[in-house]
Amino acid sequence: MVLSIKHGFKNELVHLPIADLQATKTLSVQIKQGRKYKQILSSIQEVGLIEPPVVAPLKHNGKYLLLDGHLRIMALKELGVEKVLCLISTDDEAYTYNKFVNTLSVIQGNKMIVNALNTGVSEVKLAKTLNIDVRSLQKKKSMLDGICSEAVELLKDKILSENVFRVLKKMKPARQIKVAMLMNDQNRYGYLFAKNLLDATPADQLIEGLKQKRISSAVLEKQIRLEEETISLSGDIRSLTKSYGADMLNLTMCQSFLKQIISNEKVSVFLEKYHPEIFEKFSKIAEIKVLNTENVDL
Repeated sequence: MVLSIKHGFKNELVHLPIADLQATKTLSVQIKQGRKYKQILSSIQEVGLIEPPVVAPLKHNGKYLLLDGHLRIMALKELGVEKVLCLISTDDEAYTYNKFVNTLSVIQGNKMIVNALNTGVSEVKLAKTLNIDVRSLQKKKSMLDGICSEAVELLKDKILSENVFRVLKKMKPARQIKVAMLMNDQNRYGYLFAKNLLDATPADQLIEGLKQKRISSAVLEKQIRLEEETISLSGDIRSLTKSYGADMLNLTMCQSFLKQIISNEKVSVFLEKYHPEIFEKFSKIAEIKVLNTENVDL
């Protein structure tokens, strides 16, 4: 019995019939006269769909709830398209969809740009569609050059800056993986955190020809000690994560048993009369409402 930790989205895009997508909001027909809609329509006609709609599966009818991309779907329908590549959310449909964030990771964005260019779209046309200059597009395209596949996999659905990958490129693959794991364990994806880990990286773990930043031995010692403590903390977090599911289940079972005891009038009267302190503790535990096992795999 362990805690199930899931990614927010499935790894692969999936082709879905547009007819199977159920909108979460109603768009007025007048919106087709707006500038934004016309830009989307023109973009799809010129280079195809760059950013996929985000959907969540509906278990009761086998269809999908459209969480993001209503204008894109409207434009595709106007163009007579019947199927579309979608990003599938893995979250349970019972949750409110207001919590979903319409943000693609930079790695997902990179893959979309590369895919578009591989289909024959010119850099000039794609840059114009994305409202950036060609030089910026080329930087986005080459963002993952020099990053090992294992590090990319660890960070593929994380929201972070492109500058983080510029930092990772200065490290050898083994160090890239270690840094990516530390970022995941600490849930810290900022440039400064990555830069501090770079500064604490031994010279033999940097790419050839890259000079290690000159820092005093005292500062280096502090950075190394900080990283060691971070690694230790990460291990503790992983250990707690593994035991969390079983602990929560045991607590829930204990709470359920205590509720049964308190609900028995004879037992309740006896405890309240002869063991008031125990009765008070049992009552407080029975009233706790935060215990749940929604994410626990049995």
